[in-house]
Amino acid sequence: MTPELGQLALILALLLALAQGVLPIVGAWRGNGALMAVARPAAAGQAVFVALAFGLLVWAFVHFDFSVQYVADNSNLALPWYYRIAAVWGAHEGSLLLWIFILNLWTVALAAFSRQLPEVFAARVLGVLGLVAVGFLAFIIFTSNPFGRLLPMPADGGDLNPVLQDPGMTFHPPVLYMGYVGFSVAFAFSIAGLLGGELEQAWVRWARPWTNVAWAFLSGGIVAGSWWAYAELGWGGWWFWDPVENASFMPWLVGAALIHAQAVTEKRGSLRAWTILLSIFAFSLSLLGTFLVRSGVLTSVHAFASDPRRGLFILCFLAVVVGGSLLLYALRAPKVAGGKPFRVVSRETAILVSNLMFTVAAAMVLLGTLFPLVGDALHLGKVSVGPPYFGFLFPLLMLPVVLLLPFGPFLRWGKSDAAPLKSVLLRVAIAATACAIVAAFLVDGQLKAIAGVAAAVWCAVGTLLYVYKRWREVPRGRRYPAEMAGMLLAHFGVGVFLVGVLLSESLSVTRDVRMAPGETQTIGSYQFRFDGVHASRGPNWHAEQGVVTVTRDGKPVAVMHPQKRTYLRGQVQTESAIDPGITRDLYVALGEPMDPAKLEGAWALRLYHKPFVRWIWAGGLFMMLGGFASAADRRFRVRRAAAAAQIEPVAGESRA
Repeated sequence: MTPELGQLALILALLLALAQGVLPIVGAWRGNGALMAVARPAAAGQAVFVALAFGLLVWAFVHFDFSVQYVADNSNLALPWYYRIAAVWGAHEGSLLLWIFILNLWTVALAAFSRQLPEVFAARVLGVLGLVAVGFLAFIIFTSNPFGRLLPMPADGGDLNPVLQDPGMTFHPPVLYMGYVGFSVAFAFSIAGLLGGELEQAWVRWARPWTNVAWAFLSGGIVAGSWWAYAELGWGGWWFWDPVENASFMPWLVGAALIHAQAVTEKRGSLRAWTILLSIFAFSLSLLGTFLVRSGVLTSVHAFASDPRRGLFILCFLAVVVGGSLLLYALRAPKVAGGKPFRVVSRETAILVSNLMFTVAAAMVLLGTLFPLVGDALHLGKVSVGPPYFGFLFPLLMLPVVLLLPFGPFLRWGKSDAAPLKSVLLRVAIAATACAIVAAFLVDGQLKAIAGVAAAVWCAVGTLLYVYKRWREVPRGRRYPAEMAGMLLAHFGVGVFLVGVLLSESLSVTRDVRMAPGETQTIGSYQFRFDGVHASRGPNWHAEQGVVTVTRDGKPVAVMHPQKRTYLRGQVQTESAIDPGITRDLYVALGEPMDPAKLEGAWALRLYHKPFVRWIWAGGLFMMLGGFASAADRRFRVRRAAAAAQIEPVAGESRA
C-alpha cells in the first residue's frame, strides 16, 4: 500500500496547492476575506500530505520495499541504513520530492510568522508560493513519480551511485535545497508587491530575514558540496566550474546582490525596482539550476539521467515563471518611486557597484555554462567552456568588490565625508603591503600567494577597524546589533576565503608517482612511505586498501589508508585518504597496480600537499553564519499595527 498512499498524498497535496495558489489571490483582488483566509489552512494541509509522501518514501527505503521501482533502483539489502535514507534524494524522483518538501517547510514557516502582516499582502505571498508548488507537484505526479510499482518485486535491489555513498550526501542536498527553495520567499514577496502595487519600503524589511536565511543555507550547501567533491572524487580540487556547481553559484551571486540591494531599499527607499528584479532573477536561476540538473542537457558528475519529457516540462515551467514575472514587472515597475537621492561618495554607491559586479559575474557564469548548448543547437560543433574562461574573468569582476569591502561599513547613507575613508585606506593599505612583503619572503615570490595574503589582510583589517570603531564610539548593548554582526562575520569570511583560495592554489604540490612497498617520496618537509596494499571489506563493498606512512623530520605524522573500492554491482570508486590540518592537508589517492596480478607489487599513487585549503570552507562558513546572524535582528520582527501603517500602494493602484 505504500506506493498507492504516497501517490494519493501527492495528488491531495496538488489539489490543496491549487486552492492555496488561486483562492487567496482572487480573494485579495476582490477584497474577499473568506477566500484570503484559505491560504494558511491550505498551506498547512498541503505540507501534511507532502510530509506524508516523503515519510512513506523514507519508510520504503528503510524497510527494503523493492516493489517501489525507485527504491529497487537505488538501494539493496547490504546498503547501510544511513545511506538508505540519503538514497531518498539520491536520484531524480526523490530529489524532486525533497524539493517540494522543503518548499512546504518554507511556506509553513512563512504562514506561521506572517500573522502580523496585512491580511491582503500575506494572502498574495502565500498564494504565489502555492502556485510554485503546483508546478513542482504536477511535475512529480506526471513525469517523475517516485512511487511507481515494480512487480513482481525483486529479491534485491540495485545500488545507490557509489559517488553518493559519502557522509556529505546525507546533508549536502537538503542544505543546498533549503537555499535554492528559500529564494522563492523573496520572489513571492516581490510578486505580491507587484500584484497589489504595494512597492514601498515595508515589504522589503519583511522579506530581508527570509532572504538572508536562504542565502546562508545556499552558502552552507555550496561549502558542503565543495568539501564532498574534494574528499570523494579523488581529484584533490575543491571547485571545478562544473555546470551543476555553476547552477548553484549563480543564484548565490544574485542572492548576495539582493541582500545588499534590500538594505538600500529598506534604509533609503532607493533601488526598489532593481531589488524586485533581483528577487525574480535569484529564484529564476534556482529554477534554471533545477532544469540543468534534471533535464540532462549538460554533462556533470552531479547531474541525473536525461529525459526529454522532464526537460521540456521544466523548461515550460521556467518560461511561465520567468516570463510572467518579467511581464508583471514591466507593467508595474515604471510606477515605482525613485527613493532618496545619494552622492557618489556614499554607501548606496558602493553597494550599487558591488551589485553590478555580482550580477555581471552571474551573467558571465550563465553564458559560460549555457554556451556549449547554444553552440550545439547552432551546429557550431562541440564547444567546451572550462576553468580558463571562468578563472580569468571571475577574479577581474570580483576585484572591485574586494577593494570596496573594507570601506562599506564606514560609508554613510546618502552622503559621506571622504576624510575618514582616507584614514581607513592608509591603515588597510599599510597592513596589506607589510604582510605581502613578509609573505614574499616566505613563499619564494609566488605572486598568487602574495596576492592572497594581501587581499585577506585588506578585507580582514578593514572589518576589524570597523569593529574597533564601534566598540570605542557606541555605548555597550548597542555596539553590534545582529544585522551588523552578521555583516561583519560575512565580510571577515571573504578575507578568510581569499587567503585559502590563493594560497592553496599557488602553493599546492601534486605528484603522480609509482611506488613499490618500502619506497619513499618527499613533498616539502613531509616524507610519504608506501607500505603496501591489503584487502579490506565494508558492508556493501570490498577494496584494495593502501597504507602510506607520513613522517616529518623523522617524526610520525599520520598513517593514511587510501582505497579503491568495488561495490556490489561492480562499480569502482576511489576513496582518498586525507590528513587534515589548520594550515595544510595531506591527501593520497590510490591508482592502479603496475602488475594487476600482484597486489604486493608497485602501485600508482597521487600525492598532494595542500596548504590552507580548509580556510576556503572556513571562509564559507563565516559567510553562512553571517547570513543567519543578520536574519536574527530584532528590527525584522513585524508588528501588525506598524505593518498596516507602512504598506502603501503605488499611485493609481488599489490595495486589492
